[in-house]
Amino acid sequence: MSDLPNCPKCDSEYTYEVGVLLTCPECAHEWSRTGAPVIEEARVWKDANGNILQNGDSVAVIKDLKVKGASTVLKGGTKVKNIRLIDGDHDIDCRIDGFGPMQLKSEFVRKV
Repeated sequence: MSDLPNCPKCDSEYTYEVGVLLTCPECAHEWSRTGAPVIEEARVWKDANGNILQNGDSVAVIKDLKVKGASTVLKGGTKVKNIRLIDGDHDIDCRIDGFGPMQLKSEFVRKV
């Protein structure tokens, strides 16, 4: 018999340990054995020069980028206004004049 406590969220008895956390496979709730809240670090997005990016910033593309499905390239120096930061491989969601909605990688832009 396991000495692990039931899930505090759904009362499931099938909890297991992942490192220092206890996890419930039924509702995916994670908690520590001591009851302290789990602290997640906030992600910080940085441009090619190491400047911190925020939602609403304006950036410039630093090199020519091929665009899937388009016959032209996105030229280096193209300015992009009002970016939105998202999680994922392409972590900038934006709208570029002449191309439309697009996602970019933060490593290929610099803050303006």
